[in-house]
Amino acid sequence: MADENDEGGIVLSPEQQRRRRARSLAIALALGALVLLVYLVTVVKLGPGVLKRPL
Repeated sequence: MADENDEGGIVLSPEQQRRRRARSLAIALALGALVLLVYLVTVVKLGPGVLKRPL
């Protein structure tokens, strides 16, 4: 009978955990940069007149 805390999954070494965290952080930063780029391109394409339009 297995322990309650034993999930039977893969156990990563501290080095693997550090590398996974670094990789996840890099992916998050790249995704954030992509979102920011799309936002800035949208604002530039719409121009400053988008703030002066009638509601």
